[in-house]
Amino acid sequence: MKGDPTMEKIIGDFLEQLKVGRKQSHKNLALYPLLSTYAIGLDYLLLDEAMSQNMIEVVEVSEGGSVPELKVVSKSVKMVLILDGEELVGAKQNRIVNTTILVQENSTIVIPVSCVEHGRWSYNTSKFNSQNRMMSSNLRNIKCEHVNYSVRSTGEFRSDQSAIWEGIADKAARMEAHSPSGAMAAIYDKERPSLDKYIKDFHLIDSQVGAILMINGQVAGMDAFGRPDTFTKVFKKLLESYALDAIDWYDPNKEHKTLKSEATKFQKAADAASSEGRPGVGLGTDFRIESRKVTGFALALNDQILHLSVFARENGQHSE
Repeated sequence: MKGDPTMEKIIGDFLEQLKVGRKQSHKNLALYPLLSTYAIGLDYLLLDEAMSQNMIEVVEVSEGGSVPELKVVSKSVKMVLILDGEELVGAKQNRIVNTTILVQENSTIVIPVSCVEHGRWSYNTSKFNSQNRMMSSNLRNIKCEHVNYSVRSTGEFRSDQSAIWEGIADKAARMEAHSPSGAMAAIYDKERPSLDKYIKDFHLIDSQVGAILMINGQVAGMDAFGRPDTFTKVFKKLLESYALDAIDWYDPNKEHKTLKSEATKFQKAADAASSEGRPGVGLGTDFRIESRKVTGFALALNDQILHLSVFARENGQHSE
């Protein structure tokens, strides 16, 4: 990890402790488990846990609302970790979260989001809820590049909203997932049977804190966490976010070699990338990770990594 020596140590130590496990696969989707003894001592709830316990409310910032922002009201005595790409459903339109955010206990915060339902701007509920979904890995990748650029140029965690709408519309058209409001949710609903078939061949293993995922023989990205139990809880929604792209790009007439060496090469590319740190949206330090080969981010608190997410740049599959 090139850049500030402190950042280099925090992220480099985390990456270097990750061991790549044995491949799991289904059709054109392959997963290499990331194993580690790294375990942070921070205690927090995840978004789905906090919502199910009524410990957190997510609402529009005002009655009129603001597309790129939402208000989070935490009544939790624990911190709450909200993950990049998690979908919030309801209020005036469905949104996804622009980056991973650690919300302080008993606090109110405004968070950066992107719309994933182009054709609706009217209330259907007063509050948002979670459907245990994340934006597809490819669209998270595209969003990450835009957010990284925005953070560097303006200090704000903004996406390119038009590019997100276009990406969702293109995917919905290819997958014949029609929605009157252009909702990303319609793609998941339409592909639910295929997603269930894809994910049944994948399973968690001991000491797993993350995974490197490959589609059509090429690395798509990696997500890893500072606690194994966090990865266990988000495993299914993360896996489905990659599986959605694998289904989109599947060609039954093509076979692809999936090599462990490509996964380890990607891990090294993430370690070699430059990073830039600044205060996170909530608690902690947000690191923006960039190189010619990868784009990504990490969130750390007290020099401990909570979530690291890195995507392969220009894998040549975006437009297929």
